[in-house]
Amino acid sequence: MAAQDHEEAPGEGRLVPDGFDDDHGAFLTVERLAGADDGPLGGSTVAVKDNISTAGVRTTCGSAMLADYVPPYDATVVEQLQEAGATVVGKTNMDEFGMGTTTETSAFGPTDNPAAPGRVPGGSSGGSAAAVAAGQADYALGSDTGGSIRCPAAFCGVVGIKPTYGLVSRYGLVAYANSLEQIGPLAPDVEGAAELLDVIAGPDERDATTRHDIREDLAEEYDGEHPATTATYADAADGDVDGLSVGVVTDLVEGADDVVVERFESALDDLRAAGATVHEVSLPSVETAVQAYYVIAMSEASSNLARFDGVRYGRSGGHEGDWNETFARAREQGFGEEVKRRILLGTYALSAGYHDKYYEQAQDARAWVKQDFDEAFADADVLASPTMPAPPFELGESLSDPLQMYLADANTVPVNLANLPAISVPAGETDRGPVGLQLVGPAFGEETIIRAGSALE
Repeated sequence: MAAQDHEEAPGEGRLVPDGFDDDHGAFLTVERLAGADDGPLGGSTVAVKDNISTAGVRTTCGSAMLADYVPPYDATVVEQLQEAGATVVGKTNMDEFGMGTTTETSAFGPTDNPAAPGRVPGGSSGGSAAAVAAGQADYALGSDTGGSIRCPAAFCGVVGIKPTYGLVSRYGLVAYANSLEQIGPLAPDVEGAAELLDVIAGPDERDATTRHDIREDLAEEYDGEHPATTATYADAADGDVDGLSVGVVTDLVEGADDVVVERFESALDDLRAAGATVHEVSLPSVETAVQAYYVIAMSEASSNLARFDGVRYGRSGGHEGDWNETFARAREQGFGEEVKRRILLGTYALSAGYHDKYYEQAQDARAWVKQDFDEAFADADVLASPTMPAPPFELGESLSDPLQMYLADANTVPVNLANLPAISVPAGETDRGPVGLQLVGPAFGEETIIRAGSALE
């Protein structure tokens, strides 16, 4: 592909073609990668989060450490997009290495929310959600480690799906926390998100975490095959929820802003009117979920980001001093404050004398969360909660208080701990921007949450 003339967009290091309109700062690099001549996504455009590898096109993870990194290969999902006829239009802004809830920790500056100017688009896939909300792409790919697709979907008034762990290949995704993260779609509506999921779902021989086994109760329905090889998720977006049992997770409604609860209750009324039954359920373990999530995620990040030493990957630390000094200098200059904070906390949690106290207990809490979800699904087809406990924050509001940012993930991280699928659909507008409703399904229950989500459109 011929190189395009670029100029720096607002936010040093962003590369956009002359004349490209990106007022919201959704993109870090704009480069068109044409797809096949035909296919299910023929004629569609897709924006790709900048932690997903694109051959020959810069992939920065929103970090100065990788400001000039150009991968030699495509992620599996990028190959699938192009085979399906989609055109990739660029790489979107994100919180550095996926660590954030607002897309403000990016080394290249924040992204503004097209649906609520002056407010954050959510994170860490905020650039992807903003690109869809602003009409700069028909669809987008994000990654979700603790809510990083669902949060920006809610804040930007679009649809986002976090698939079951193992449904979508992670090959080519720059790792943050391997046991938690999944690539997933963002789109203006449920059917569009489901169409994109149809393209990217399925086993991948290059990714051992993709699942070839399925739930026992689905074995007969899918004749022992992986659901993604037989299911057409877009067909499930028919809005038919007659008889569907919806469990409202009271633990995730308490503490939410009044205006969020009001929109959430109105959306539940819409589900009732469409024939669903609604009842309350409790997940006592969610009170420990945020703590467990951050211990596990930071511990895995500490290990994963050790590769960025300025020798094998990342910016050089120069040639002065010994190797330790060069290594430290590369990481000091290449990583932002939030990434450094999480590496330090993760390293501490895994250190001798503290592993059992923190990491092991976090894994025990994770098992408790999974057990609670299993019990809840014995009485409900899907579980519902507000996606985020508040409307979009003002830009800069949470940067000085990392704890506020961490606690904002309370409604989304339990899903990742339990490796379940979830969808965020728009639930209405407030004077501070859009809010979303989250629907959680059992493992490989994507069709159910897509059907339920489409009933709200």
